[in-house]
Amino acid sequence: MTKIGVNLTKSYAEINEKIKNGDVVVVTAEEMIKIVEEKGIKVAAEEIDVVTTGTFGPMCSSGAFLNFGHSDPPIKFEHLWLNDVHAYHGNAAVDCYIGVTRLADKSPFMYGGGHVIEDLVSGKPIKLRGVSSTTDCYPLGEIDTEFTIDDLNQAILCNPRNAYQRYACAVNSTDKTIYTYMGKLLPNFGNGHFSGAGSLNPICNDPDYEIIGIGTRIFLGGGIGYVIGEGTQHNPTKRYGTLFLKGDLKQMTPEYLRGVHYEKYGTSMFCGVGIPIPILNEGLARKTAIKNDDIITEVIDYGVPRRDKPILKQTNYKELYSGSLEINGKKVKCSSLSSLFYARKIANELKKWIQEGMFFLNPPAERLPTDTIFKPMKVTAELKFVKDLKKEAIICYEDCDIKVVAEKIIKQNMNHIIITNREKLLVGIVTSFDITKAIAEDKNELKDIITKKVITTMDNDPIEIAARKMKINNISALPVIDDNNKVVGIISSEELM
Repeated sequence: MTKIGVNLTKSYAEINEKIKNGDVVVVTAEEMIKIVEEKGIKVAAEEIDVVTTGTFGPMCSSGAFLNFGHSDPPIKFEHLWLNDVHAYHGNAAVDCYIGVTRLADKSPFMYGGGHVIEDLVSGKPIKLRGVSSTTDCYPLGEIDTEFTIDDLNQAILCNPRNAYQRYACAVNSTDKTIYTYMGKLLPNFGNGHFSGAGSLNPICNDPDYEIIGIGTRIFLGGGIGYVIGEGTQHNPTKRYGTLFLKGDLKQMTPEYLRGVHYEKYGTSMFCGVGIPIPILNEGLARKTAIKNDDIITEVIDYGVPRRDKPILKQTNYKELYSGSLEINGKKVKCSSLSSLFYARKIANELKKWIQEGMFFLNPPAERLPTDTIFKPMKVTAELKFVKDLKKEAIICYEDCDIKVVAEKIIKQNMNHIIITNREKLLVGIVTSFDITKAIAEDKNELKDIITKKVITTMDNDPIEIAARKMKINNISALPVIDDNNKVVGIISSEELM
């Protein structure tokens, strides 16, 4: 039996009977705040039967299981693509899982798995291309076809992490613009981004998981879905609870499932979630009256590319929704990645479903854990950064004689000379091959042989990033620069080796 708290005022059966008879009293979480303020917790617990919640924002850990049925002759996918987005094939022969952050294989890389799911629920045809290594029972080696959602046997939205209890507000202290899953962050605290619906957020209204548990029926993507467990990265002790959700895509609408693209980051999908909170006791009446002032979160500097980013200050959703916050005496404009408009629309849509007898409540089969310990990734090999391996750069100024550059290459036994201006700002690079070529072609001016389009790296880049830059661009060294484009060193393939 699921524990539902003390001071019981009503039961699931009683509430469902009211839904059936059409006399259930349902309010949104925002409306519940006013009711508790005016009438008190005791009266609110007696009068209100259900409080509805809602959130609509980017849910990167989302995806869908699809079953296509068997072709004739049959095929067992080894690889498959949906609208050129690579889907995971390692299920049964003609099942797949498509994740919303997977990018299309073809440029301009602004389309991904989230867009495929949106197009699918919109009824648009999806191009399926698949290949197989073939077996005796699956002899077909390749397929190229189209389908719509009506052609599928199953289309199941399956989100391993959804409906975050809260989000931190992301800002950027560096001198350059950075592009993150929290959006485009301007330099020198130029802006701030947060997410979540505050007092409408489902878990904020049931932080102890009295009614949100395994089997809880919910609003998901415009249809009916279910909680099937705690979400990945579930961290309730730090007020970062998450939910594992599933639902039938054939019931859902593109209004509440939207593929999105983040500039210079990748793709995701906005997903609408609404959870009804039955007011079984006074404790739930109190919890569902939570205000934005009471939802505490942190302002974090995303300009530091490490797991444990600096916490600059504490804040709350009231301050975040005001449109600005203060950091070190500076007023910083902030905005939400989530849509409060759609969060309210979801809460009201769910409210309408319940009032019209279209949606009944069910107790969870099992409560979600409240004491999970969240652990970071275990790293068994030491991670090295460019700053660990860089060496001093040999520098010549842009007005230097070409002979001086050649002498430095010989004297310093270096293949790469960095060219800067007098302020040590990067201008270009010259290699020993460039000098040899200049002699062969009788060129005497340094400006004629400088490579000005230079691929660079920075101190805090992992060495794997530097190695990939060298490989992709077929070069053997990278100048190391700071945020102001000032040369602070060089790293070559020799150091990486």
